Amino acid sequence: MALAALVSIVGVAPVGAQAQLIVPKVGAPGQLITTALYNESQQYAAWLMTAFDSIPADKYGFRPTPAQMSIGAVAAHLEFANYMLCTFFSGTPHPMTAKDSLPDSVKARWPKDTLTARLRASFAFCKAAFDKLSDANLTDSVATGPPFRAKKNVRALLVIAFTTDLADHYSQMANYMRLNGMIPPSSLPPSKS
Repeated sequence: MALAALVSIVGVAPVGAQAQLIVPKVGAPGQLITTALYNESQQYAAWLMTAFDSIPADKYGFRPTPAQMSIGAVAAHLEFANYMLCTFFSGTPHPMTAKDSLPDSVKARWPKDTLTARLRASFAFCKAAFDKLSDANLTDSVATGPPFRAKKNVRALLVIAFTTDLADHYSQMANYMRLNGMIPPSSLPPSKS
């Protein structure tokens, strides 16, 4: 009842009208740091997918100012960044297709269903990439190259960059949702399951 009143005052709530909270994994010995990073990344991935799924397709061209990315551009950028960062930290390459090499500006205009399906697949790829990690290999030096300054970086840097990139873009999407009268997933009451 209170949620219905809040939604009527504030605006449209995402589908389901409840926050998507993940059930955190419990870290085994030798996996405490990687498990913490995994749990944090998975929470932001869940919120991001809930946000993208709940934003109407006709809003995917929305951008607060001409200098900012549109919602569709954020989805396309996240897909690319997820594959890049998770490939670097796991050592498992994502097989590129002809569509993958298109500029984000082209991908940003794809239909919502295409963008969300591709983003969801990139999150699944990254979820599997965490299986290659252990606390012991976080200090390994791994090849990166552009867009990073060094040709090699410590694996932990790339895992942290992935997690903070999700947090950064979730903050961006939460603001875009509020500007469109929607409640971001993290601001909704948690589900009862």
